[in-house]
Amino acid sequence: MAKIFLILIIASIVESIGIAFLSGGLKEVKGATEISASQIARVIKDGATNGKILLGITLEAAFFGALLYLLSVRDVSLVWPLTSLGFIVTTFAAQFILHEKVSPVRWAGVLLIAVGASLTSYSESAKKPNSPPASASSDSTPLRPQ
Repeated sequence: MAKIFLILIIASIVESIGIAFLSGGLKEVKGATEISASQIARVIKDGATNGKILLGITLEAAFFGALLYLLSVRDVSLVWPLTSLGFIVTTFAAQFILHEKVSPVRWAGVLLIAVGASLTSYSESAKKPNSPPASASSDSTPLRPQ
């Protein structure tokens, strides 16, 4: 279980930094001033050549790869809620990388999400292990009424 949490923490950090870069890059790209093919093409070109956006997409893809692995080895009801721990890291990234002002009320909301995620992980540790299936051994003959 420690390996799962380590992968999840690293993936959350990667995702959060990726989101911060995406946001920063998107704020650098000027939106379309009118709805025309040339304006739309310009916005797409500016976005596709923006280093922050490309780095953000790369980091998000790395997170997605880690998420695919986690979902292949654990229950989705455990993994997906725990990805919400990334909200904490993302909020820190917004505050320190993007210099956003994060209000105490917003921090309280982020902490409530973290508490919910910790309950999810607690439920996993409290889950009883499945008993192994009974083996069909040749020396154990079932009793039959005569």
